Amino acid sequence: MSLYQSRQESDSKMSWRLQLDGGLAADFESNLSGLGTELGTAAYNMSEVLALPIFKQENVEDGFQCILNAATSPATKVNEETLTYLNQGKSYELRLKKLGDISQYEGKLLKSVVRVLFNDKRLQYAESEQLASWRSNRPGERLLRIDVPLSHNLIDSNSNTNNLNSVEFLWDPHQIVSCFIQVNCISTEFTPKKHGGEKGVVFRVHVDTHVHDKEHEKPIHSASCQIKVFKPKGADRKHKTDRDKMERISDSEKEKYHPSYECTVLTEQNLQLSLTENNGKVQLPPDSSPVPLHLRNNSPIFQHDDTFSSFDESFNNHSIGSDAGDSAGGASNFVGTPSAGTSIQETQEWLKQNRFGAYTKLFENFAGSDLLRLAKQDLIQIMGPADGIRLNNALQKRHVRPRLTLYVCQEHEQVYHALYLDMQTLGELKAKLATLYSIAPEQISTILRQGPTGIRVLVSDEMVENVKEESLFSLQAIKGEVMNSYTIIMT
Repeated sequence: MSLYQSRQESDSKMSWRLQLDGGLAADFESNLSGLGTELGTAAYNMSEVLALPIFKQENVEDGFQCILNAATSPATKVNEETLTYLNQGKSYELRLKKLGDISQYEGKLLKSVVRVLFNDKRLQYAESEQLASWRSNRPGERLLRIDVPLSHNLIDSNSNTNNLNSVEFLWDPHQIVSCFIQVNCISTEFTPKKHGGEKGVVFRVHVDTHVHDKEHEKPIHSASCQIKVFKPKGADRKHKTDRDKMERISDSEKEKYHPSYECTVLTEQNLQLSLTENNGKVQLPPDSSPVPLHLRNNSPIFQHDDTFSSFDESFNNHSIGSDAGDSAGGASNFVGTPSAGTSIQETQEWLKQNRFGAYTKLFENFAGSDLLRLAKQDLIQIMGPADGIRLNNALQKRHVRPRLTLYVCQEHEQVYHALYLDMQTLGELKAKLATLYSIAPEQISTILRQGPTGIRVLVSDEMVENVKEESLFSLQAIKGEVMNSYTIIMT
C-alpha cells in the first residue's frame, strides 16, 4: 500500500470518529435538556412529599401519637408490617398523646381500650373457643393486664372479668398518658400442634380511643401493631438471633428489610369502616365467653357497654384536676379486709392494724379498690419481697399454712380429726389434743407413741419435728393416778 493511500484511509477513519462523537454528544445533550425541568420546583414541593403514605402517620397535625416502648424485629421485609417481640409477663410502656388542637376536649376525659387480638383470620373466627381453652388451663389469670404502679397519668383503669384480653383506662387529653401493659400468654400456646419448635402465632395490640361519655362514646382514634410473645427473656434471644441473621447477609439484601427501631409506632386503623358496617351493639352475658374478633370489628366497639356501667358511674361527676378518692369523715375503727367499697381512711386504718403502718404514707391516696387492683408482683416491686408477699396474702385472706398436719382418731370412734401444728412442738401438740378431749393442756401429763414391736416411746419436741406430714394415729387416753391427769398413747 502506498503512503498516499495509507494517509487517505487514516483521514477517513478520523472523520468517521468525529461524526460519531458529535452525534453522541448531541444525543446526550438532548436527553439532558429536560432534566432541569423535570426536577425543578416539583423536586422540592414538600406538600407532595408529605402526602406520601410513609409520612402520613408521622405528620398528623390533629391526631394521636401511640407508641409501644418495645423494639421491632430487624428481620421483617419492607413490604411487610413491622413485628415487635415481647416477653411474657413483662411490663411495657404504651404511651398515648393527643396532638394538635385540644380545645374541643376541655373538661372531657378520653377512654382508651387496649386489646390483644389474633392476627390470623383462622384464629379470629375461633377466638372465643381459643380464649375459653386458655382460661380453663390458666384459671384466675388474665391474658392482658395493666401494671398500675408503673403507669402515669391514668385517672383510673378497669379490667372486664369476661374479656381476659381487654383492659381500659381513662386519661386527660391535656397530658401524655403512660400505661404499662403485661401480656401473660405466649404465642406458642395457640399453635395447633405442640411438639416443640413450632412458630408462635402473631397477635395484634389494638388501641381504640374515644371521648368518654355515659350516654354515647364518640370514637376518635384507632391504632394497632403486630407482636409475638415469648417466654421470659425469649424476646431478647429472638432479637439476637435476628441480628446475627442480618449480619450474615449482604448489604444489598439488607435493603429488603426494615431496620430495627427501639420503639414501635402503632399504625392508624380505618376507624370509619368499623363504625359504618354495623350499627348494632355487642353485649356480653355475665357468663359468656369473649366475643369473637370478626363480630367485634363489625360492631361499634366504642358504644357504651352496660358491663362497664359501674366503671362509668364512678367517673360521671369527675372533673379534671380533682383528687378523686378524697373522703371526709372522722376516725374509723375498720377491722375487716379491704373491699371495693372501703374508703381511704378505712384502708389507712387497716394498714396500721395489720403491721403495715410504715406504708401508710405510700398508700395515702389508696382506697380499698386501689389496693385490690395491685397484683402480687406489683406489691413486691413497691414494698420489697417480704412485706409485698405479706400484704398480698393479707388482701387475699390467705391463712398461714401449717407446718404439720396430723389425722387422729379417738378410741371407739371411726372419724378422724385434723390437727394443724404451726410451731411443731410438744407443747402445741398437747394443746391440740387437750382441745380434742375438752380438757386443759396441763391435765395431759405424758404423750407416748407406740414404736416398733409395740414399745412405747416418750414424745418430745424432736420427735414432733420428725413426724411425717399427714400421718394417721389412733388415740388412747389413760387416766393417771394423779387426779384429773391423763396419758395419751398415739398408735
